[in-house]
Amino acid sequence: MKLIVGLGNPGLKYKNTWHNLGWLVIDRLFSAYEADFDKPKISADFQAQITLGQIGEQKIILAKPQTFMNDSGLAVKKIMTFYRLTPADLWLVHDDIDLPLGKIKLSQNASSAGHKGVQSVIDELGLQEFGRFRVGILQPDQTLTTEKYVLQKIDQVDKIDNSLDQACQAIIVALQTSLAKAMSRFN
Repeated sequence: MKLIVGLGNPGLKYKNTWHNLGWLVIDRLFSAYEADFDKPKISADFQAQITLGQIGEQKIILAKPQTFMNDSGLAVKKIMTFYRLTPADLWLVHDDIDLPLGKIKLSQNASSAGHKGVQSVIDELGLQEFGRFRVGILQPDQTLTTEKYVLQKIDQVDKIDNSLDQACQAIIVALQTSLAKAMSRFN
C-alpha cells in the first residue's frame, strides 16, 4: 500500500495558493481515478482528508492533512501508524520554491531544504527516507518574502496545469514501475 500525501493548508483563504499545490495534485489524481477510490472524507482521528482506492494493482491512500502546513507530520504519522506503513510506502507531493515554475522533480531520502511541511514530516517520523514529488513555484517577485509569496493565489494557471499533469504522470509511472525509474524519466 502507498500513502500519497499532498501538503497544503486547510480553509478557503488558502485555496489555490502556491503552497497548496500538493493538494491540487491529489485532487487531480483522484479525479482521474475517481471510480477506483472511495469518496474522500475528513477523518478527525487522522487530522486529514483521506480516500482509499487502487490504481492498477497498487492499493493507495490519498491524503490531504487538515493541519496547517507546518504541522503536516502529525497527520502523516497517524495515518502511517494506523495502516502500519513503512517510510518506503510514503510519498509526499508539495510545492518547491527552488524549482522553476512548471518543473517537477522527484527525490528520495532528501532533506527538507527549508520546506516546513516536509520538515514537520521528517521531525514526526524521525527520518527522511520517503519519496517526494516536488512541483516548482520559483518566485519571480523577489520583493516578497517566501512566506508571503507561497500564500498568494496562483496566477499562472497554464504552467501550473502542466505541472499538475506531469506530477500525476510521474506518480503513475512510479506506481507502475518504481520511484527510481520515475526519477530517471521525469528529472
